[in-house]
Amino acid sequence: MIEAKTVPQILRETAAKYGDRVALRKKEYGLWHDISWNEYYRLASCVGAALLSMGLQKGDCVSIIGDNCPEWVIIDMGIQAAGGVSVGVYSTNAWQQVEYVVQDSESKFFFVENEEQLDKWLHFRDNAPLLKKVIVWDLEGLRDFKDPMVMSYQELVEMGEEALKKQPAIIEESINKIEPDDLSVLIYTSGTTGPPKGAMLTHRNVTWMGQTIAIDNPLFDTDEVMSFLPLCHIFERLFSVFAHITHGYTVNFIESLDTVTDNMMEISPTVGYAVPRIWEKYYSAIYIRMSDATWFKRLAFGTALKIGKKRASLKMTFKKVPLYMEGLYQLAYFCVFRKLKERLGFDRLRVAYSGAAPISPDVLFFFQSIGVNLIEGYGQTEGTGVTCVSRMGRVKFGTVGPPITGTEVRIAEDGEILVRSPGVFKGYYKNPKATAEAIRDGWLYSGDVGEIDENGFLKITDRKKDIIVTAGGKNITPQYIENKLKFSPYINDAVVIGDGRKYLTCLIMIDEDNVVKYAQDHKVQFSTYKDLTQDPEIIKLIGEEVDKVNEQLARVEQIKKFTILPKKLYEEDGEVTPTMKVKRKYVNEAFKDLIEAMYSGKR
Repeated sequence: MIEAKTVPQILRETAAKYGDRVALRKKEYGLWHDISWNEYYRLASCVGAALLSMGLQKGDCVSIIGDNCPEWVIIDMGIQAAGGVSVGVYSTNAWQQVEYVVQDSESKFFFVENEEQLDKWLHFRDNAPLLKKVIVWDLEGLRDFKDPMVMSYQELVEMGEEALKKQPAIIEESINKIEPDDLSVLIYTSGTTGPPKGAMLTHRNVTWMGQTIAIDNPLFDTDEVMSFLPLCHIFERLFSVFAHITHGYTVNFIESLDTVTDNMMEISPTVGYAVPRIWEKYYSAIYIRMSDATWFKRLAFGTALKIGKKRASLKMTFKKVPLYMEGLYQLAYFCVFRKLKERLGFDRLRVAYSGAAPISPDVLFFFQSIGVNLIEGYGQTEGTGVTCVSRMGRVKFGTVGPPITGTEVRIAEDGEILVRSPGVFKGYYKNPKATAEAIRDGWLYSGDVGEIDENGFLKITDRKKDIIVTAGGKNITPQYIENKLKFSPYINDAVVIGDGRKYLTCLIMIDEDNVVKYAQDHKVQFSTYKDLTQDPEIIKLIGEEVDKVNEQLARVEQIKKFTILPKKLYEEDGEVTPTMKVKRKYVNEAFKDLIEAMYSGKR
């Protein structure tokens, strides 16, 4: 039985245990800066003390917007140490979306990273009368900016130091008053179907998950992770905050999203995690790099991959790998895969997770074949991020593994996945109707459809609301087809259409890097992205990729027509979520003319 604790209590214990060991690292101007556990706790205490001295009450919400950095998690911990509720806002959100979260959560304070994020607040400052102060932690371009509502992070820390001098026990007393069932964080879901809803996670929820995820796949205090997914999403928060403070490893913050691959090589983390799009990008990069290699390197890689795939097939069906096969694999690993992993920064990876969206089983299989222990997890914010995860050494093709320790999963009559665990959330903030729909008799209704196999492994088939029923009455799960299409190095994403129609069609988003390279190699002339998507040779290339997938599908599942989208999809335009999931409803609406053309015989 895991003892119920609170987030600040765990941080306090871990800081006392590890003291001057490195907790957080950040690269600035080419140099890595370390923050020890003692310093982490000291700064969080200063933030918390300052907030208390400015009138923060227990249970008040405080919003944070900015990219991943030590300040973000220090502020997060400071808010919670003061008894507040931490509310992350996506740094890519437009000001209207930021206003919605700040207003809906009734936030009393607002931490912003820089001038760009401060500008968003300036747009709606008159509509947020509950805000007492806005605190900025990166003052570049704001040195001369003066506003009675705005203060710097440095000023806040100094205010906290003064408060702690006057009342040394202020934070300790505050931490001791927090109960496990008090709210820890509000996490706003990305709103693929409507306005975002604030999922209320308690200290009991998040500390239970921080401890539980290491039961099935161990985490050690010597581990290193790389923080680059949005911190306001439960996936990143689990590794950068909740599991971090529980297990005492080191979190490395990237310089920027443009340097992810460089930082990966530099840090060489021992535990990796990313959304499927990132793993698909790595897969495509390897594929393209190999197509450019010498014939000898291509031959060596092809031979090694064949051996790797045979071994992975046996391991992923729980069969014994013969000694000769293991010997061949070790040779292939030594000669080919070892070097490849070093070049990618994967050489120390003990385990890597894919989550937040479904990944193509083929991509998973590829990484397992080259010796990268990539495993898929499944869950949602409402269940504190993880419901099922494969165990190291027991990865099964096409499944997300068995439920994590202490979690029950059952399948409803209509196929919906139901979850019961200490990680199930308290409900949606100020939304009892949505809460009543999500939690019934202690079970979380996930909205996903799946099945449990003979080994107790869960297989996700689709989102309940996304299942297509064709005009002929056939039920189709689009996710399955889309994942097969995304395995192509030339296809970034796909949306299968066909609800109430006679046949299936598909909108395709190309992988720009790989298609541009193909165009250059084949002398295809283009000047804009739109030109590229409409070139007959590129349409033929994508057509061949679609045909390859159709060969693996039943006739009713085959794509009869496709259209390449003439523009890239952006989160800022509301077309994809921050974890890079396409907003199906939005895309169907925005490109309805292209869709109708595929059914009217015009294409």
